[in-house]
Amino acid sequence: MKKIYLGAFTLCTALGVSAQEVVWQKDIQSSTQDFLSQVTTTIDGQYLVSGSSIQSDKLQQNSKQNNGYDFRLIKLNQQGEQVFEKYFSGNNHDYLSSTVTTQDGGFLISGTSYSGKGLDKKDDSKGGSDIWMIRINEFGDQLWQKTLGTSSDEEARAVIQTTDQGFIVAGNVQNSSKGYGSKDVLIIRLDKDGKELSQFILGGKGLDEIEKMIPTRDGGALLGMYSRSSEVKEGIGKLEAGSSVKTGSYSKASSNFGEGDYWIVKLDKNGKVEWEKNFGGKGDDHLRTLALTSNGFIIGGESRSERSGNKTVGIEEGTDLWLISLNERGEEQWQKSYNFKNRDILMGMSVISGKMEDGSEKSKGILLGGYTQAEGRIQTYDETFWMLYLDPNGNEQWRKHITGESRKKEERLSDLKLNRDGSIVLAGTSAEELGKENWKIVKLGDKQVDQLIEKYDIKIYPNPVSDYAYVEIGFDFKDAEILLYDMSGRQLQSIKTKNRVTKMNTQALVQGAYLVTIKTDNNKTANAKLIKK
Repeated sequence: MKKIYLGAFTLCTALGVSAQEVVWQKDIQSSTQDFLSQVTTTIDGQYLVSGSSIQSDKLQQNSKQNNGYDFRLIKLNQQGEQVFEKYFSGNNHDYLSSTVTTQDGGFLISGTSYSGKGLDKKDDSKGGSDIWMIRINEFGDQLWQKTLGTSSDEEARAVIQTTDQGFIVAGNVQNSSKGYGSKDVLIIRLDKDGKELSQFILGGKGLDEIEKMIPTRDGGALLGMYSRSSEVKEGIGKLEAGSSVKTGSYSKASSNFGEGDYWIVKLDKNGKVEWEKNFGGKGDDHLRTLALTSNGFIIGGESRSERSGNKTVGIEEGTDLWLISLNERGEEQWQKSYNFKNRDILMGMSVISGKMEDGSEKSKGILLGGYTQAEGRIQTYDETFWMLYLDPNGNEQWRKHITGESRKKEERLSDLKLNRDGSIVLAGTSAEELGKENWKIVKLGDKQVDQLIEKYDIKIYPNPVSDYAYVEIGFDFKDAEILLYDMSGRQLQSIKTKNRVTKMNTQALVQGAYLVTIKTDNNKTANAKLIKK
């Protein structure tokens, strides 16, 4: 499993110089070598920390429990306090890789399973390693699970929920009889209840690995892959209708420019390939992440290529950041390169948007976060967490970085998220000694980032609402009351809260308009209209 050294948690001792503060920090102790995959922000501003752990308390001789890795989930509330901890166990190693928040406030988790049927795993192995998906509600209770795969080895890498409330899971498959190379990309579509709708493979002659997938506004998906393959000249495959599941393949139509390239594929809402693009120079270029803009997409990763191929920007030192802006048709708008010296690694990318006068969203800027590592040598201060803010055209506006402390502990960054209120959550591991990796979650406030976020008093979403609405308070407070009135002024609900985001049940409301009022302990008030479908 790939991980990146983390000096970020040393921010806790050196924040004053960077106008940052630690809002809270959560340390999750471990006695084994655990793997932290990501931190997922929920609709109501809570956090699900997900990864893989060995349950050391169950490592007993003749125990019927699994002695290998299990899926591990820890949910934290808005104040960083633990809400629940859950394990999902098979009878062999199971590695959790990706999690997505569902529209009902729950989660879909996916990972790679080497287990057969038994313990928490309800389905037999398909052969080799499989993709294991589990849908849970907001309390961590299982709703359904699926084991997906073939006789080949599959590994899960990314999962999203689409606008029709269904799901797409993306992973890699090795040496598949239906594939094109040594490793291809496997895309599986499911409905909201886990019923498989389609399955197809895409790839070229060589190795292709999916790194990132994001949902698009039209109900489709954008796939970002690290490609070391050439085009397949036999022709492009298509989805074909099987007995109950559509299956098929899609062959890469473009060749690489160098050792490794960015390969971008856009799928429509039916899973059909709309377009594909290949970007790279003569060296090795590794895609890391994707983001939606108001009029297209941003593609980000690291590059070791000089100007060559279709890469029009050079390289300064080691590995540089390489960003490409595409419109919705996949046509290049601009590309830029950024350097922090040595090996620069992109860990997170967020597009900050604001509302125009006509109510439409427009991208205001792009916030990048990551790390720099020295190559080929170990220094006391060779790791630096950085943030880079760009305007919508990729022009640098500011950058900041904080140097890590010496390697008394091995610390690694796994994930970085920008919250809607401008705060930043970092998730990673810290090893006091070899083989004992604790999980660390830190929420940071940053004054410079806060200035980029559009200010508001109250937000309600979704609006119009069917079942549950989320009320978000935009100003500071300690205690607040949320009141719901009908249009005649009759009070229907009263909710006491300390949270910035609060869930409201609207199932009993009849269709129509309502008024939501916020009153806080510091005498601030705000009102907004809620529409029940």
